[in-house]
Amino acid sequence: MDPELIGDCVHCGFCLPACPTYVLWGEEMDSPRGRIHLMKQHVEGTPLTPEMAGHFDACLGCMACVPACPSGVRYDRLIEQTRAEVERTQVRRPEDRALRALIFQLFPYPRRLRAMRLPLRLSAGLRRRIAPRLERVNPSLAAMADLAPPAPARIRLPRRVTARGRRRATVGMLTGCVQGEFFPQVNAATARVLAMEGCEVVIPPSQGCCGALSLHSGRREQAERFARRTIATFERAGVDTVVVNAAGCGSTMKEYADLLDGEWAQRALAIRTVDLAEFLVALGPVAERHPLPLTVAYHDACHLAHAQGIRSEPRALLTAVPGLRLKEIAESSICCGSAGTYNLLQPEAARDLGNRKAERVLATGADLLVSANPGCTMQIASAVRRLGAGPIAVAHTAQVLDASLRGLTGVP
Repeated sequence: MDPELIGDCVHCGFCLPACPTYVLWGEEMDSPRGRIHLMKQHVEGTPLTPEMAGHFDACLGCMACVPACPSGVRYDRLIEQTRAEVERTQVRRPEDRALRALIFQLFPYPRRLRAMRLPLRLSAGLRRRIAPRLERVNPSLAAMADLAPPAPARIRLPRRVTARGRRRATVGMLTGCVQGEFFPQVNAATARVLAMEGCEVVIPPSQGCCGALSLHSGRREQAERFARRTIATFERAGVDTVVVNAAGCGSTMKEYADLLDGEWAQRALAIRTVDLAEFLVALGPVAERHPLPLTVAYHDACHLAHAQGIRSEPRALLTAVPGLRLKEIAESSICCGSAGTYNLLQPEAARDLGNRKAERVLATGADLLVSANPGCTMQIASAVRRLGAGPIAVAHTAQVLDASLRGLTGVP
């Protein structure tokens, strides 16, 4: 924990209404200001107790406090450092250790995620009947069963997608872990949209995890290993710009130079990471947009809006589609409760935040919920089902653009 970064906090309280856990519970130690106070106590000699670790674990890492802070406190870096310290010093309960081992030996590995396709073929109704029983045994396993989307059809992406018309750029595309295995249709739509806008798209095979889940949970060594592998993968592909369609991945990859040391930090700087919406707005449109008569509610993924500062770009892309009506979601800056692995490690708080977000989404009366992060998509869809409102149609910004560019009558 960096004492200088801790000292930047003047305890003004502007972060309090931006913090989801403070909004839920109103507890000072579950606000950014309170957690920074605990960090200060620790660097001044107070041992890191299980109670203190519990307050750090309860943080979603949503970064809503960072843009809200008038003093420019880098809470994002502080909580990453603190979580690494928690993981290094705390001996967790056996069941907690087992759950974390399961998560971090499964989700960052696409091939292992692929093995979950068979269980996911269970009908949604059956999985929802199982979830209440699991709730009594292990709330985290119940959350995992309830969150999982239906098993998608396998989509094999080519290694290279040729630009339509005049080639305007050559870019690499990150396929991701959860995105690639649970939402391959989003990756396929992303590649088509980029190609229709004049981009040659390079998709290296056998991509691994970018390190986002590990970094945000204090597993720094694992995150560094994944980061080095990701850099080497795109170096071999011969691209210096990588387009990312998952908010958490993009946020982490943009910070590779700070995560890594020496030569690897320099190699990280040589590869530019851009979010899909950010890239398309800067590139400018050339492909014709066809009408889509839809009412869309756009959800701001935390690691896109707060960590990367990308808010207007997705909205600009959506409102440029003829016939599409964009609806804003109340409390848009409050996290939905997904937050990487948070909805598995802190299922009760995540459920409360998910229900809160789902109520705001449903209040818009939109036909379609659009998000730029797979975790958010699963979290909000699960909460809508839990509220008994029936399934809600969900899509990524790329899928909406893809449908409009191809002249489809709706978003598949």
